[in-house]
Amino acid sequence: MNGVLLILIVLVIAAIAFVVYTSSQANGRKTAESLADAQADARRVIERLGGQVLNLNGTDDASKQAMADASERYTAASSQIEQATTAKQALLAKESAIEGLYYVRAARVAMGMDPGPELESLAGQRTAGTVTEDRRVEFEGRQIEASPTPSERTPNYYPGGRVAGRPVPAGWYSEPWWKPALVAGAWGIGSALLFSTMFSGMAGVGYDAQAFENGYGDGFQDGLDQGQLGDGGGDQGGWDSGGWDGGGDFGGGDFGGDFGGF
Repeated sequence: MNGVLLILIVLVIAAIAFVVYTSSQANGRKTAESLADAQADARRVIERLGGQVLNLNGTDDASKQAMADASERYTAASSQIEQATTAKQALLAKESAIEGLYYVRAARVAMGMDPGPELESLAGQRTAGTVTEDRRVEFEGRQIEASPTPSERTPNYYPGGRVAGRPVPAGWYSEPWWKPALVAGAWGIGSALLFSTMFSGMAGVGYDAQAFENGYGDGFQDGLDQGQLGDGGGDQGGWDSGGWDGGGDFGGGDFGGDFGGF
């Protein structure tokens, strides 16, 4: 009787071990397939961006700057996809490439060319809003301008999204006032005042300085965007598109999400 019981116990243990092993193998194959699919999808967008960067040259300050930013995003995306070991990291590389394509699109607009097909939305882009009118403000002894269109005074494009957790509207600017936060990973004192001064009452930018300081605009839509990022679809996040948060996965600070593409 004891012998039979022992045999049954051994068989149960063996069956459990087989199920665990089979499940592990299946999960491993699924993970590998997901990574391969994400890598292929990212490389498709990166190659598209690379073709634009190689074949399109700016003709004025605005288009040249936009193409320089597109080239920077191409370099970042290429590096990210080579280091990607998870589907999420591959998605971040794709996001960088899409951002680059937004810059290419901006360069084409600046040169009076067909901007090309619509692009996937970037994380935080919808909640960041869009510059809808010309503004010129005085801040810390200098004039900063924002415009919905490129000009000699506003040659710096931003596709809209998040920088260091704060929303920055899509538009053309006299200077990239968001870049110090992009490099440092945090906004300096007075950033909320600058935001309020520049965008107060502007249609298309639906939040105030307090919302900027807290890192959100429309709370519901912001949460929706973040949820879509978590699901790997919709707004594709990254990165905080204030940008791609390369720090977590590639050791690069809060870097990519803050650039756009074509």
